[in-house]
Amino acid sequence: MKILVINCGSSSVKYQLIDTDNEIALAKGLVARIGMSASVLTHKPHDRDEIKVSGEILDHIVAVEYVISILLSENHGVIKDRSEIQAIGHRVVHGGEKFTSSVLITQPLMSEIRSLIELAPLHNPHNIRGINACMKTLPGVPQVAVFDTAFHYQMPPYAYVYGIPYVMYKRYGIRRYGFHGTSHQYVSERAASMMNKPMKDLRIITCHLGNGASIAAVDHGVSVDTSMGFTPLEGLLMGTRSGDLDPAIILHIMAREELSLHEANTLLNKHSGLAGISGISSDMREITESADDGNANAKLALDIYCYRLKKYIASYAAVMGGLDALVFTAGVGENSPLVRKMSCEKLQFIGVDIDDAKNEQIKGVESDISTADAKVRTLVIPTNEELMIARDTKRIVDEQAKA
Repeated sequence: MKILVINCGSSSVKYQLIDTDNEIALAKGLVARIGMSASVLTHKPHDRDEIKVSGEILDHIVAVEYVISILLSENHGVIKDRSEIQAIGHRVVHGGEKFTSSVLITQPLMSEIRSLIELAPLHNPHNIRGINACMKTLPGVPQVAVFDTAFHYQMPPYAYVYGIPYVMYKRYGIRRYGFHGTSHQYVSERAASMMNKPMKDLRIITCHLGNGASIAAVDHGVSVDTSMGFTPLEGLLMGTRSGDLDPAIILHIMAREELSLHEANTLLNKHSGLAGISGISSDMREITESADDGNANAKLALDIYCYRLKKYIASYAAVMGGLDALVFTAGVGENSPLVRKMSCEKLQFIGVDIDDAKNEQIKGVESDISTADAKVRTLVIPTNEELMIARDTKRIVDEQAKA
């Protein structure tokens, strides 16, 4: 089955066309700067060079049309007719408590997804635009919503309820939801496969470290805790997000700086984290280079990043009563030996012991970087959220066909 996987942002559409029979991405790409000047589509067939196409891409509907056109292109395409696209899988950031697994998209269901916009106002509206664009561009093709929050739905109440009046949870749904679920699920499944053991026999900590970062405790196949919370702001220090913070701090800053709610939200989400501490960048590569050159604030940002990660790793091992595997994934996790080394220092007491020589050699490839006699396997696993979305989409569509 050929499945088009769509991930929509406010001014972008990421896509992959995946053949689930052999789990190969036939093509992948990105439409950027939608609704702006100099919009561009970057397209990479699996067996040919990457190309870029510029054009006037006014909205997501036009963007999806561009994607279909390039997939059908005689020189750069990978299909001959749009009917070869048998299903579409969409990343939807927030499923709230209504959606605990992937679902076939229907018009009544769209109303329920829209009702969750207040929980993810920065993400869900763009995901919905992508769904609507595909409905118009590829009418009749089954579409599936795959939710970032779904993998974490089995967390126990003591892990997801906050220390505020319980009525706030019942009234407004304020609780820990967690995000990056498709990534945490994919790499935990791969970890089990690499260890030749079923997930139900393993305690795994997965560290998704990109510009956004989160960590999850996967206990015998179930996510029992995760660092992101009601929003993706909580938890680890990130590229531009503050992560864990005394809530009184923002109240104090708002009063002293006379910030509006919007300005305070922007401060925490866009101007904090690595960028805010270093004053240089949100990119870990630039942070590391500046720290090596003697920049004290860059070194501080790096230290805080790894220190917080180490604290979460140790606490999640305690939550599960032990640990069998520690996984690093996403841009930083896959490509920064320094972050992996610093985050694992002094964790020998829980069985984590990495081989420095192996660790230094690994960037962006699946590998075991543990010492030979380590009690815990420390693994680097490139994430593949798009493949997880395609797998779920195929399963849902196949189930619907049998019904």
